[in-house]
Amino acid sequence: MPSLSERVALARQSEAADPTRNRSDALTELRTRLHFKVVEELGPTLYDRGMSDAELRLRVIEMLEWAIDQEQALPLTSADRRALLNEIASDVLGYGPIDPLLSDPDITEVMCNGPYDVYYEKSGRLYKSDVKFVDETHLRRIIDKIVGQIGRRVDEATPMVDARLPDGSRVNAIIQPLAIGGPYLTIRKFAVDPYQEADLIQFGTMTQRTADFLRACVRGRLNIIISGGTGSGKTTTLNVLSSYIPADERIITVEDAAELQLHQEHVLTLEARPANIEGKGAVTIRDLVKNTLRMRPDRIVVGEVRGAEALDMLQAMNTGHDGSLTTVHSNSPRDTLSRIETMVMMAGFDLPVRAIREQIASAVDLIVHVQRLKDGTRRITHISEVEGMEGDIITLQDLFLFDFGMGVDENGKYLGRLKATGIRPTFSEQLENQGIRLPADLFDPEPFARR
Repeated sequence: MPSLSERVALARQSEAADPTRNRSDALTELRTRLHFKVVEELGPTLYDRGMSDAELRLRVIEMLEWAIDQEQALPLTSADRRALLNEIASDVLGYGPIDPLLSDPDITEVMCNGPYDVYYEKSGRLYKSDVKFVDETHLRRIIDKIVGQIGRRVDEATPMVDARLPDGSRVNAIIQPLAIGGPYLTIRKFAVDPYQEADLIQFGTMTQRTADFLRACVRGRLNIIISGGTGSGKTTTLNVLSSYIPADERIITVEDAAELQLHQEHVLTLEARPANIEGKGAVTIRDLVKNTLRMRPDRIVVGEVRGAEALDMLQAMNTGHDGSLTTVHSNSPRDTLSRIETMVMMAGFDLPVRAIREQIASAVDLIVHVQRLKDGTRRITHISEVEGMEGDIITLQDLFLFDFGMGVDENGKYLGRLKATGIRPTFSEQLENQGIRLPADLFDPEPFARR
């Protein structure tokens, strides 16, 4: 066991060997002090909507320079000073080190796996970023800022939270003790200029033929479910389909965290609310769906059905609220029906399975299934009509299918596209009664490549 004098000597040797370590710690402490000093001094000014972003940034930089001048404990080089100014300004005004990733229009998702591992998605593929947070406290501060902006919180009592950024980007955060090695922060970005029909056609998500067909179905007030896995592009597709709704209709959207960006004039947006710190005051998607029925909607658009609200959504579709749109997590159109059936059972009513299936078959007209393929692209792979019941089974008919048999190119990109199967939907007459005629050549059969 070394003596005290020997341990002191060893510590000095270690410090001499790595003189930057103590300075790095001191800079971290200084950064934290300056951050809190600026927030304390400026207070409500940081949330003054009357100030432009440029004016607010100038005010923060001025305050930071004053605060740095008051610090005598650590001499700073000009490079250290510039770095501190930029980093703290980004923390106070933006979202710290991930600001450049959020500003990059080509990046679609940012994932913070703890303070030191930050990944992003670009063109459907994952990459590791060089950016890092100072420590867990730094990342927690950014998370608290994000969720606090919309009146939510994350702490040991509620360690998971869904939120959104001012631009509509979806945020999920989960902290200790649930997140081992966390906190974890995931941000799914929304484009400043939302994707339109032309963008999805350009990306290969759908073809012009299927776009024309889906526009006719939305205007013809068919009830449509968009299905797919996580990150497959369901919300983007829902946004495009919602844009087909005529401008003279009253649209009510219901979401967990408001994401849809509809440009019609008469749109009412409802957002669910979590319970407060006492475990009270929660307003669920189901509560909101029930409430929309009293708001004289022409169209009900539910961002995602994931629980007992499926029953209320079916009831709405079956009681005169035609033209409803929603999304469901599932692996295929057939699986979508099974998921809805299971979610209806979650409502707590002892309904026979056949009665539930009859409700589904009567309510749902069309299922649009979206997939994220291995090459990173998002494609509509099925457009299937719900025809009705045969015995105890709901029958589906594929109207358009993605041709996987065309293979991939030398870069691994799928060469296939969405093709008509040659079958005309049974609801064609229903659309014609509303003055919407589907051209016969829309469903001309196309040869599929041999698999």
